[in-house]
Amino acid sequence: MQSQSSAVRRSRQCPAATLRRVPRRATYAAACSTIALSLAVAACGQGGSSDLGQSPAIGRKGNQPKAAQQLGFPQFATKNTTRVGGADPTADAAAVAQAVFTPQLSSARPRAVTLVDSGDWQSGVAASVLMSRPLRAPTLLTGSDSLPDATQNALNALAPTGARRIGGASVVRVGSVPAPSGLRSTQVSGTNPFAIAAGVDRLSARAAGKPSDVVVVTSGERAEFAMPAAAWAAKSGDPVLFVTRNTIPPETRKALAFHQQPKIYLLGPPDVLSAGVEKLLRRLGTVKRISGPDPVTNAIAFARYSDGAFGWNVVDPGHGLVFANDQRPLDAAAGAPLSASGKYGPLLLVEQPSPLPPALIQYLLDIEPGYEKDPTRGVYNHGWLLGDAGALSVGDQARIDTLLEIAPVSTAPQQTTTPAKPPATPKGNKKTGTSTTPSRTTTTTTTRKP
Repeated sequence: MQSQSSAVRRSRQCPAATLRRVPRRATYAAACSTIALSLAVAACGQGGSSDLGQSPAIGRKGNQPKAAQQLGFPQFATKNTTRVGGADPTADAAAVAQAVFTPQLSSARPRAVTLVDSGDWQSGVAASVLMSRPLRAPTLLTGSDSLPDATQNALNALAPTGARRIGGASVVRVGSVPAPSGLRSTQVSGTNPFAIAAGVDRLSARAAGKPSDVVVVTSGERAEFAMPAAAWAAKSGDPVLFVTRNTIPPETRKALAFHQQPKIYLLGPPDVLSAGVEKLLRRLGTVKRISGPDPVTNAIAFARYSDGAFGWNVVDPGHGLVFANDQRPLDAAAGAPLSASGKYGPLLLVEQPSPLPPALIQYLLDIEPGYEKDPTRGVYNHGWLLGDAGALSVGDQARIDTLLEIAPVSTAPQQTTTPAKPPATPKGNKKTGTSTTPSRTTTTTTTRKP
C-alpha cells in the first residue's frame, strides 16, 4: 500500500492564457551516472552539431574553469531531467539505445536491433513495438544508401547477438534500408506505410507466438497525433496500424482481420480520424477513442488513459516521462526504449522549443509529487528530454525540472466530518473507457508550506 506521504497530491490552477513564474525551491546536489554522460556525449557528438555547447566530459577538476558546465550541467542533466541532446533523431536513437543496453556489460546487449529509414516516421512508430518483449529490439535510424556514423558506431558497440524467435537475425530492416555488413538480418518490406506497419505487426506476432488481442490504430497522415503510440507499443507489445482520415486501407483492414475482432484503441481526434472511419473499424473489432484536440493534449489524454490493463494511467506522482518536439516525429521511435525500460513512462509533446504549453504545465502540476515530513518516503518523477535546444529549450528544461520536483506540503483537516460526495462519472466514461479522468477526493485538504 502506498504510504501517506507518497499519496499526497496537490492541485493548482494554471491560467490558459498566461504562464506563471515558476516558484523558487531549495535545490539539491545533482549527480549524473557515467551512462547518462556517455549518452549525452554520443547525442551531441554524432549525427550533427548541437547548440547546447561543448560535449560533457568525465574527469573535470574543481580548479578548471566552468567545470560544472563541462560535466554536463545543467544543459544535459538536472536533478529531475536527463537530456538526449541530439541535433537529429538519428543521433538520439543511437544514444538512447546505448543508454538502455549498456555496451560495457556483455549480458546487457540486445539480441536484435531495428533499422528504419530516417525519413519514414510511419515505419519508426510501427517498428517501436519490436522493443517490447520478447525481442527488445531498439530502433536505430539510417539513410536509404548507407549507415550514418552514429548508427554504425551504435551497432558496433551494441553487437546484437541474434534473436532465435526471428531466425537468429541480429537486425530487422524495416522498409528499403541497407543491410549492415557482418550481421544476419531479416526484412519487413511493403509498398506503402500501411503495408509496412502490417508487416511489422506480423513479425511481432511471430516473435510473441500469437497475435495481440489489442491494436492501436492511428493516423498515417498526421505524425504529431501518432507519435505517442510508439511509446505505448514499446512498453506493451500492442502493435500500431494506420488509417487515413476517412478510409481504412486494405493492408490495415487485412491486418485487423488477422487479429480476429481485437480491442481497437483509436488514437486521435475526429478531425484527424473521422467518425466514419471509427464506424468502419467497429466492423473489425471493439473500438474506443483516445483523443485531444491538438497534439499536446492528445498525448496527455493517452498518458492519463486507463481501460483495464490498457493505458498508462499516469494520473498520480511517481513516474518516468519522455518529452519530445512534435516537429521531430522520428524522436518518438528513437525514444521508445526509454518508455519500455528504466522508469517506464508515456511520451509527452511540445509544439515549439519554448514556452511550455499551458496544458502540459497543468498536467505536470496534477502529477507533481509532495511529501509531508520526509522526502525519502515520497515518490519521484523523472523526465527524459529528446533533442537539443532547437527541440526543447534549456530554459524549459529547467521549468520541467521544477515541475517534476518533490516539494513539502502540509495537510489541514476538513471543516466537516461529512464524507465528500464522489464526483459524478461523466456520461459514457464507464461504457467507453474514454480518457476523461474524474478528480479524486481525499479526507484532507492539501496546502503547500510557505
